[in-house]
Amino acid sequence: MPYAITDVNQMSQNKFVNAFGAVYEETPAIAAQAWKKRPFENLSQLHQAMCAVISGLSETEQLRLIRAHPELGSKVRMAAASVQEQSGAGLSQLSATEYERFNALNAAYKKKFNFPFVMAIKGYEKTEILAAFEARLQCSNQEERARSLAEITQIARFRLNDLITTF
Repeated sequence: MPYAITDVNQMSQNKFVNAFGAVYEETPAIAAQAWKKRPFENLSQLHQAMCAVISGLSETEQLRLIRAHPELGSKVRMAAASVQEQSGAGLSQLSATEYERFNALNAAYKKKFNFPFVMAIKGYEKTEILAAFEARLQCSNQEERARSLAEITQIARFRLNDLITTF
């Protein structure tokens, strides 16, 4: 059920975390911290408050956030929002060959960067995701960490768009 921003501003911290804790994969503490920045004028201000929490995290905490994300195309248990996002990009219906390709890229990426490949996949098709995977394997660790956090920020925006009414 989408929430109006006026309702969001009146939520207790517990209710807020229950509603928005999954916006950042397995990291409800981000919602708990963002709640303190109420009142929010709109969805963008709520998103900015959450992004500010991310910016204030230590490098170790940021890496923990990145590592909380599931590998794309994997068959592991993941958050409901991740299941829906991967399914929307066709990653829940991979052929055996595609599944092997995703597994190989996931392994290579994780070996190189020591965290999973993160991409805001909404609106992308499997072939585009694979191309991004291969291109990003050429980046430095620092570039990929920053890119992963930017992708996580976009994922959060998509998830908030689904949770907040804008009219």
